[in-house]
Amino acid sequence: MISPSRRRARRAVLALFAAASAMAPAVATAANATECTGVGLCYCMNADFKDAIAEKVDYFRKAIAAERAKGKAIGYMSVPLSSTGGGYFNLNREVAEKIKERVEARLGPNSAWLLNPAAREADLPTLNNARAGQGDYLLMWTRILEGPKALGEDFDFIYFVGPSDFASFFGLTGKDDMDRIAAYFDDRLAKDASLKSAVERGSISKSAFRNYYALRASVAFSVGAHDEWNVIRTVNQRRRDDKAFGMANQLPVMFDGRAVSSGEYELQVAGGNVGACKAN
Repeated sequence: MISPSRRRARRAVLALFAAASAMAPAVATAANATECTGVGLCYCMNADFKDAIAEKVDYFRKAIAAERAKGKAIGYMSVPLSSTGGGYFNLNREVAEKIKERVEARLGPNSAWLLNPAAREADLPTLNNARAGQGDYLLMWTRILEGPKALGEDFDFIYFVGPSDFASFFGLTGKDDMDRIAAYFDDRLAKDASLKSAVERGSISKSAFRNYYALRASVAFSVGAHDEWNVIRTVNQRRRDDKAFGMANQLPVMFDGRAVSSGEYELQVAGGNVGACKAN
């Protein structure tokens, strides 16, 4: 049983808490808004991130211009990043950096520069206690990819990451590949606190991790990469219809280390994040 004096003390504390809460400034959160791009694709984004997205677009356009000034061909890498379906974001970020190094080494680091969207410089800030969503990121990357004239004029090639890119990271040989990935998971789990926390939350498991990286690690299973494919398809369509570019000056596209066929250039895939905001 609570004594009268302790009951009065608790009421006083609650009253002080309520008063403090009333005096605390409210955090205004912007509503979602539909933003459309030069190639005609629209995304539902958090309006709080509008300025941050514009700053990132400007930052990467300047970075691209600096590399082009060195005489380099400029590429963009589309890579699955999110921790869904058994994937692990921190690992995907590491894989993306290795792929960037490998592609640049293949083409020649003095001749090519590949923009890596997993670079930490691409992270949007947390605003009003909210993290940027996929719609915010896809709006940002679409604007970077399409360029000021919506013709992808800042880029010379696009690289879509495929299963052999991930296989190279894990050192897969075509023998006991799933066992090798399972062993990698065990080793990393013992050292990686973030992975251990994800396992404890139930957001990832050993079998899901093994199956994802052995069977699905590719842009084919990435929501954002679907949008990026459609951005490039639309850019190339616009180039084909533009007298200054034409068929011969479409953006070259590679998937899993090989050039895609002429038919693939013109194929549209299912949209990922694209679409206007839905009414509540």
